[in-house]
Amino acid sequence: MHIRSEVQSIGAGVMTLLLAFPVNTFARDRSKTIQQAIDGGRAKNVILFLGDGMGDSEITIARNYHVGAAGRLVMDTLPLTGAYTTYAVEESNPSLPNYVTDSAASGTGWSTGHKTSNGRISTVAGANYISPIPTILELAKQAGYLTGDVSTAELTDATPAVLASHINARGCQGPADMSACGIYKKSNGGPGSIAEQLVDHKVDVLLGGGLQRFAQKTDAGPTVVDQAKSLGYTVVTDAAGLSSVSKGQRVLGLFNSGNMSLEWSGQLALPGNSGPQKCLENQRPSNEPSLADMTRKALELLDRSEGNGKWPGNGLPGFFLQVEGASIDKQDHAENPCGQIGETIAFDEAIAVGLAYAKSHPDTLIVVTADHAHTSQIVDPGTSHPGSVSILTTADGANMYVSYATEPHGVSQDHTGSQLRIAAQGPQAANVVGVTDQTDLFHTFARALGLE
Repeated sequence: MHIRSEVQSIGAGVMTLLLAFPVNTFARDRSKTIQQAIDGGRAKNVILFLGDGMGDSEITIARNYHVGAAGRLVMDTLPLTGAYTTYAVEESNPSLPNYVTDSAASGTGWSTGHKTSNGRISTVAGANYISPIPTILELAKQAGYLTGDVSTAELTDATPAVLASHINARGCQGPADMSACGIYKKSNGGPGSIAEQLVDHKVDVLLGGGLQRFAQKTDAGPTVVDQAKSLGYTVVTDAAGLSSVSKGQRVLGLFNSGNMSLEWSGQLALPGNSGPQKCLENQRPSNEPSLADMTRKALELLDRSEGNGKWPGNGLPGFFLQVEGASIDKQDHAENPCGQIGETIAFDEAIAVGLAYAKSHPDTLIVVTADHAHTSQIVDPGTSHPGSVSILTTADGANMYVSYATEPHGVSQDHTGSQLRIAAQGPQAANVVGVTDQTDLFHTFARALGLE
């Protein structure tokens, strides 16, 4: 009896643990789900969700804080997952890798299938001439697909820029920002700044920040906004304006002068620890649409199906859409854990919109990934830390210590060179499994859209 009571006591303890960490979170059999997800066919649509700076640490920090260690984010539910490498190449010697990429070189990788050097936008490393490399968006548009580019950064920032512009330096965002890109100026016979090129490419849906770049005057005199209107764009600057845009209109949405406002706020990490803290949510001004709102509207405008996923008989192709959660990276640089987490959760909510669309449009390839890893790490509270630390009280009611230590406090924190998660569902999604490279993603998209 004594032994039995001990066994019963141990069993009760195990049951308590299992109730705290549900069995189906860790142990459910997903074999059939994964088998059903392996589809090598063609896609009508492709949606790339790109979390800038969203390495595994950033995902884990957001998960722990928002839903707890045993919880799962929407991005965790995609059936096929792998990792990909992110290195760039050296500008002075493109045969050598640069192990820590920036957003421009990494975006060039998945958008063109070619490596380049940090700072370049879809151009050849080492080239001292205009050297555009065709992008997946350009190829899709040529094949008749509708195209969209959505970001919480300025639309002229590196990640949205790589799809529909080609320039030797990522800082050449508007006509007044071209000091490092002389041969690309329109007055010198080039294609112009990033802002000018984005609208010249006639991307069907452009939504994000960066009004200050598009308000600049071109070499010919009018502003880039004027240029966009002459090319048939409806230009909107707030959430109400976006909601009024009708299907069939080409739209340029510019919802902030610079990057779009943050969703959450809180204390910065500090040397010697800051906190414990709970983040302040719902901080975004109501006149700026959320990333989920922009994604929902982009899908509405780009969708060519007749409802219930049925495709018209006229043979028209679907769309290619990139959606970037940009300020995960920017707040990681700034040692701002609440800003970083809030942007990750907002990005996750946008993914939920995409997955809901795919549920009724199963011929949609969805890919969720990042461009480079970043600095934030969950660290042991029982040790000393050389960098800045924030203590966050999570959904579990426990304290989580988040460290930023690639640079001294107050200095912009660094990217890191780790491989990244890539997850997918839909046609060609199995190509993300294993360890691939960012350049391989271009070919996955191209095969899915019938472009190679």
